Amino acid sequence: SRKEAEAARRAEMKRPKTRKEQAQQQRNLRMAQRDRQNAALSGKGTTADLPLRDQGPARAMTRDFVDRRRTIAEFMLPLLLVILVLSFFKNPTIVSFVFTTWIALIFAIIIDETFLVIGLKRELKRRFEPAQIKGATFYAILRTTQIRRLRLPHPAIKIGEPLRDRY
Repeated sequence: SRKEAEAARRAEMKRPKTRKEQAQQQRNLRMAQRDRQNAALSGKGTTADLPLRDQGPARAMTRDFVDRRRTIAEFMLPLLLVILVLSFFKNPTIVSFVFTTWIALIFAIIIDETFLVIGLKRELKRRFEPAQIKGATFYAILRTTQIRRLRLPHPAIKIGEPLRDRY
């Protein structure tokens, strides 16, 4: 009710009497902020509650640009796990295969990321001012190395979908 909301607001604004009360009040504020941020990262909150590194229209466009396609880098972690397990075998054929796969994976990721960054920079320059673009390419590279299901904020666009017109 309105009466309860006003009482809660007054209690929040009331200055705490002791150091313990003040610490408890600050802890409650931090927990509320963290809950809002987690809700925003999971797609249920507002974009204003996102962490600073994820805020802004250029970052939203960067996320969508990365999330609309599959990249080799997102499979890097599972492939590295397989390479690690295979590297324990002492068979020369397996060792040769592991080394070749490792080198091929590195080159494939570099080539894939290069094409992604070129396309992203072209799209960012077309849509945004240079001041808004700062750090977006590094943000995109970090996002591509994460497994799609584990990315935060969660992908808001499906694979193959075109980008929105406005951000």
